[in-house]
Amino acid sequence: MARGGRKLGELTEKLDLVIEVRDARAPFSTSSPLIEKLAGGKSVVSVLSKKDLADPQRMRVWMEEFARQKKNVWAFNLRRDNLEPLRKSLLRLAPPYRELRLAVVGIPNVGKSLFLNMLLGKSRAKVGGIPGVTRDVSWYKGSGFLAVDSPGILDPSSEPGVHRILSWLGCAKADVVGGHEAAALELIQFLRKRGIWNVVVGAWNIEEPEEPEESSMKPMEHAEFAEKTLVNVGRRLGCLMAGGKVDMELAGRRLVDSFAAGKLGPVTLEMPGDPLWIPRKNCNF
Repeated sequence: MARGGRKLGELTEKLDLVIEVRDARAPFSTSSPLIEKLAGGKSVVSVLSKKDLADPQRMRVWMEEFARQKKNVWAFNLRRDNLEPLRKSLLRLAPPYRELRLAVVGIPNVGKSLFLNMLLGKSRAKVGGIPGVTRDVSWYKGSGFLAVDSPGILDPSSEPGVHRILSWLGCAKADVVGGHEAAALELIQFLRKRGIWNVVVGAWNIEEPEEPEESSMKPMEHAEFAEKTLVNVGRRLGCLMAGGKVDMELAGRRLVDSFAAGKLGPVTLEMPGDPLWIPRKNCNF
C-alpha cells in the first residue's frame, strides 16, 4: 500500500480530479485508502458501481444523503448504463489550455477497470509519460481527457469489520477473516441481524433450522444457528464429502462467491450513519 501510495502521490499536482469507484452495496466500507492522499484538494467524483446488485430503496437513501452533503456521486450498472452524461460532466472541469487529467482509484474488485474501460470507450489508447511524472504510471487517452489507472489497494490497518464486509463482496480474500467457512458464518449472522437473510435464503430455497425466539438467543446460539444454516446450504448445493458430511469450507466458498457476484438478489449492507465500523480517517464522507 505504501509503495502504491507513493507512486500515485507523485501524480497529485498533475491531476485535475480524482474518480473514486466504490461498491454500491457498501458505499462507506469500500472507500479507497488512497483517496485523501491523492485528492489533495482536487475535485473528487465518486462512482458507485454494481448499482443493480444493491437494494433500490436503500440506494435512493444513499443518493439523497450524498445530495444533502453536496457530494458529486454517480451510480451505475457498468455493464448496461451509458456513461456519456458523466463524461460530459467531467469535461466541463477541464482547464481551457489542455485536456482534462484524472485518476481512477478504488479497492480491488469494485469495478474500477470496467469503469475505466467504459469511460475511455473505443478511443482507448495508451499514451507516453507526462513530463514530471514517474515513468511506470500508465496513462490512457480518451475523448478530451487523459486517465491514469491505479492498483487496487487495501488498507491493512483497517478495522477488522471492514475486512470482513470486504470479503463478502469479493474485495478482500476470505483468508483474512479465517477462511470461507468463517466468512460465510459471519455473513449469515450479519444478514439475519439486519433482517435481510430472507432475500438470500429465498434465492436458493434453503431449508432453515428451527429458530428460537430472537430475544432469547445468546451470541453462541446465533453462531450455532448460522452453522446449521450453512450445513443446509451445503446439502442444497451438493457440497458433500465421503459419508455424506457437508464440506463446510466449500459450502462457505459457494455462498460467499455467489453473494459477492450478486446471484442471491439485491442487498445493501450498510446505510448512512450505520455504526458498523470505526470511522476511517481517509474516508471523505
